[in-house]
Amino acid sequence: MAKLDPKARLSVEARGSAEREPKAEARAARDPASDADAAGAGDCHHEHHTRRVPPLSTPSLVIERAAALFRALGDSARLSLLERLASGEYCVTELAEATGEGLSTISQRLRTLRSERLLRRRRVGKHVYYSLADAHVAALIHSAVAHASEQH
Repeated sequence: MAKLDPKARLSVEARGSAEREPKAEARAARDPASDADAAGAGDCHHEHHTRRVPPLSTPSLVIERAAALFRALGDSARLSLLERLASGEYCVTELAEATGEGLSTISQRLRTLRSERLLRRRRVGKHVYYSLADAHVAALIHSAVAHASEQH
């Protein structure tokens, strides 16, 4: 990378800050506190911190699997199915009737949830019954709904 003489560097830096000005003004118009936060970040010196952020203790593969789980939960129709299944085991037909959706639509959603190990299934003759995989899933669903219900 070529070095710039001091005058050219000042010109480039001035141009860069001039280009950033409108963005900062737009951000301040949306949220006045964001400029104060950004200004404070520049004053933060690492040696002043008395504590350190701990290293990541969870293996990256587990983090990836958890992210996939949250992606599966991120669809409101799938989350609604999980909330219904929190009250017990139901077959695909019962879930389709309760939601007013087609069997194939419900089956696809259940397949996605099952692929992330959020559901268990049990076959009895022609019927396939689904339930939440375990208490962790039930707690996750209840916590998400409770958090979303809170007034902020």
